Amino acid sequence: MPAKSSTIVTALTTAAVVVVGVLGYQAAASAPDTLTQTRKDPRHSAPKSPPEHAGKKNKAPAAAPVPPSSGKGRRIVYSLDAKRVWLVGADDKAVRTYPVTPSTVSPPLGAYAVASRSVSVTGSDGIAIEHVVRFAAVEGVTVGFSAAVDGSMPDPGSAKRTGGIRESRTDGKAMWDFALHGTKVVVVS
Repeated sequence: MPAKSSTIVTALTTAAVVVVGVLGYQAAASAPDTLTQTRKDPRHSAPKSPPEHAGKKNKAPAAAPVPPSSGKGRRIVYSLDAKRVWLVGADDKAVRTYPVTPSTVSPPLGAYAVASRSVSVTGSDGIAIEHVVRFAAVEGVTVGFSAAVDGSMPDPGSAKRTGGIRESRTDGKAMWDFALHGTKVVVVS
Protein backbone atom coordinates (compact mmCIF):
# COMPACT_ATOMS: atom_id res chain seq x y z
CA MET A 1 0.00 0.00 0.00
CA PRO A 2 1.59 3.33 -1.02
CA ALA A 3 2.32 5.89 1.71
CA LYS A 4 -0.02 8.81 1.98
CA SER A 5 1.40 12.14 0.90
CA SER A 6 0.52 13.65 4.30
CA THR A 7 2.69 11.02 6.05
CA ILE A 8 5.62 11.77 3.74
CA VAL A 9 5.27 15.53 4.27
CA THR A 10 5.11 15.05 8.05
CA ALA A 11 8.23 12.85 8.05
CA LEU A 12 10.19 15.28 5.84
CA THR A 13 9.14 18.28 7.97
CA THR A 14 10.17 16.49 11.19
CA ALA A 15 13.54 15.55 9.70
CA ALA A 16 14.12 19.13 8.52
CA VAL A 17 13.32 20.55 11.99
CA VAL A 18 15.76 18.10 13.62
CA VAL A 19 18.53 18.98 11.14
CA VAL A 20 18.00 22.73 11.64
CA GLY A 21 18.06 22.24 15.43
CA VAL A 22 21.34 20.28 15.31
CA LEU A 23 22.96 22.84 13.01
CA GLY A 24 21.76 25.71 15.21
CA TYR A 25 23.23 24.05 18.29
CA GLN A 26 26.57 23.46 16.56
CA ALA A 27 26.70 27.07 15.37
CA ALA A 28 25.95 28.42 18.85
CA ALA A 29 28.54 26.15 20.47
CA SER A 30 31.30 27.24 18.09
CA ALA A 31 30.48 30.97 17.98
CA PRO A 32 33.10 33.29 19.52
CA ASP A 33 32.19 35.01 22.81
CA THR A 34 31.78 38.34 21.07
CA LEU A 35 28.74 36.97 19.26
CA THR A 36 27.12 35.20 22.20
CA GLN A 37 25.35 36.81 25.10
CA THR A 38 27.12 36.47 28.45
CA ARG A 39 25.69 36.44 31.93
CA LYS A 40 26.19 39.57 33.94
CA ASP A 41 27.96 39.11 37.23
CA PRO A 42 25.71 40.88 39.76
CA ARG A 43 28.75 41.84 41.85
CA HIS A 44 29.96 44.02 38.99
CA SER A 45 26.71 45.76 38.12
CA ALA A 46 26.26 49.45 38.85
CA PRO A 47 24.17 50.35 41.89
CA LYS A 48 20.65 51.47 41.02
CA SER A 49 20.55 54.72 42.95
CA PRO A 50 22.29 55.84 46.11
CA PRO A 51 20.13 56.27 49.20
CA GLU A 52 19.31 59.85 50.05
CA HIS A 53 20.77 61.14 53.31
CA ALA A 54 19.90 64.64 54.42
CA GLY A 55 22.96 66.88 54.21
CA LYS A 56 25.49 64.07 53.47
CA LYS A 57 27.24 63.25 50.23
CA ASN A 58 27.46 59.62 49.22
CA LYS A 59 30.95 58.55 48.23
CA ALA A 60 31.95 55.37 46.47
CA PRO A 61 34.04 53.12 48.68
CA ALA A 62 37.76 53.55 48.15
CA ALA A 63 39.48 50.80 46.18
CA ALA A 64 41.43 48.37 48.32
CA PRO A 65 45.05 49.58 48.47
CA VAL A 66 47.86 47.48 47.04
CA PRO A 67 49.40 45.44 49.90
CA PRO A 68 52.61 47.21 50.98
CA SER A 69 54.55 43.95 51.31
CA SER A 70 54.01 43.02 47.65
CA GLY A 71 57.19 44.43 46.14
CA LYS A 72 57.72 47.11 43.52
CA GLY A 73 57.12 47.57 39.81
CA ARG A 74 54.67 46.02 37.36
CA ARG A 75 53.16 42.90 38.91
CA ILE A 76 50.08 40.88 39.81
CA VAL A 77 49.37 40.70 43.53
CA TYR A 78 47.19 37.91 44.92
CA SER A 79 46.13 38.11 48.58
CA LEU A 80 45.09 34.78 50.08
CA ASP A 81 43.36 36.36 53.10
CA ALA A 82 41.60 39.17 51.20
CA LYS A 83 40.68 36.85 48.28
CA ARG A 84 41.61 39.71 45.98
CA VAL A 85 43.87 40.43 43.02
CA TRP A 86 45.59 43.70 42.06
CA LEU A 87 47.03 44.36 38.63
CA VAL A 88 49.79 46.85 39.45
CA GLY A 89 51.47 49.13 36.92
CA ALA A 90 55.14 50.11 36.78
CA ASP A 91 54.31 53.19 38.89
CA ASP A 92 53.20 50.88 41.79
CA LYS A 93 49.57 51.99 41.41
CA ALA A 94 46.74 49.50 40.92
CA VAL A 95 45.44 49.49 37.37
CA ARG A 96 42.61 47.20 38.50
CA THR A 97 41.60 45.27 41.61
CA TYR A 98 38.85 42.71 42.07
CA PRO A 99 37.72 39.82 44.29
CA VAL A 100 38.42 36.21 43.32
CA THR A 101 37.27 32.79 44.48
CA PRO A 102 40.33 30.89 45.73
CA SER A 103 41.22 27.41 44.62
CA THR A 104 41.31 24.51 47.08
CA VAL A 105 45.11 24.43 46.69
CA SER A 106 46.87 27.69 47.56
CA PRO A 107 50.40 28.58 46.48
CA PRO A 108 52.93 29.39 49.21
CA LEU A 109 53.62 33.08 49.85
CA GLY A 110 56.28 34.46 47.56
CA ALA A 111 57.11 35.70 44.08
CA TYR A 112 56.40 33.77 40.89
CA ALA A 113 56.19 34.48 37.17
CA VAL A 114 53.48 33.72 34.63
CA ALA A 115 54.64 30.37 33.25
CA SER A 116 51.94 29.57 30.71
CA ARG A 117 48.66 30.81 29.30
CA SER A 118 45.71 29.20 27.50
CA VAL A 119 42.84 30.96 25.77
CA SER A 120 40.37 28.21 26.66
CA VAL A 121 40.51 24.74 28.22
CA THR A 122 38.48 22.50 30.49
CA GLY A 123 39.31 23.08 34.15
CA SER A 124 40.20 20.28 36.57
CA ASP A 125 36.63 20.55 37.88
CA GLY A 126 35.23 19.78 34.40
CA ILE A 127 34.05 23.36 33.71
CA ALA A 128 34.97 25.15 30.46
CA ILE A 129 37.31 28.02 31.39
CA GLU A 130 39.01 30.83 29.50
CA HIS A 131 41.88 33.30 29.86
CA VAL A 132 43.93 30.85 31.92
CA VAL A 133 47.10 32.36 33.43
CA ARG A 134 49.26 29.78 35.26
CA PHE A 135 52.04 30.74 37.64
CA ALA A 136 52.74 28.00 40.22
CA ALA A 137 52.53 24.28 40.97
CA VAL A 138 51.87 22.80 44.40
CA GLU A 139 52.28 19.04 44.91
CA GLY A 140 51.39 18.31 41.29
CA VAL A 141 48.48 20.78 41.12
CA THR A 142 48.92 23.69 38.71
CA VAL A 143 47.77 27.03 40.15
CA GLY A 144 46.51 29.90 38.05
CA PHE A 145 43.80 32.45 37.37
CA SER A 146 40.84 31.65 35.11
CA ALA A 147 37.23 32.52 34.36
CA ALA A 148 34.44 29.99 33.86
CA VAL A 149 32.76 30.46 30.48
CA ASP A 150 29.35 29.90 32.11
CA GLY A 151 30.16 32.47 34.82
CA SER A 152 30.04 29.90 37.62
CA MET A 153 32.32 29.90 40.63
CA PRO A 154 33.69 26.72 42.27
CA ASP A 155 32.26 25.29 45.47
CA PRO A 156 34.62 26.52 48.22
CA GLY A 157 33.79 23.46 50.34
CA SER A 158 34.85 21.00 47.63
CA ALA A 159 37.26 18.28 48.66
CA LYS A 160 38.65 18.08 45.10
CA ARG A 161 42.18 19.49 44.80
CA THR A 162 42.05 22.24 42.19
CA GLY A 163 44.39 25.13 41.44
CA GLY A 164 42.00 27.40 39.58
CA ILE A 165 41.60 30.84 41.17
CA ARG A 166 38.33 31.93 39.60
CA GLU A 167 37.48 35.44 38.50
CA SER A 168 34.59 36.92 36.53
CA ARG A 169 34.84 36.84 32.74
CA THR A 170 35.42 40.61 32.61
CA ASP A 171 38.19 40.40 35.21
CA GLY A 172 39.62 37.34 33.46
CA LYS A 173 39.93 39.32 30.22
CA ALA A 174 41.70 42.14 32.09
CA MET A 175 44.09 39.60 33.65
CA TRP A 176 44.73 38.03 30.23
CA ASP A 177 45.60 41.40 28.70
CA PHE A 178 47.90 42.31 31.64
CA ALA A 179 49.59 38.98 32.42
CA LEU A 180 51.98 38.28 29.59
CA HIS A 181 54.40 35.35 29.86
CA GLY A 182 56.98 36.12 32.55
CA THR A 183 54.89 38.78 34.36
CA LYS A 184 55.69 38.83 38.08
CA VAL A 185 53.03 37.35 40.42
CA VAL A 186 53.33 38.03 44.14
CA VAL A 187 51.31 35.96 46.61
CA VAL A 188 50.78 37.62 50.00
CA SER A 189 48.77 36.60 53.07
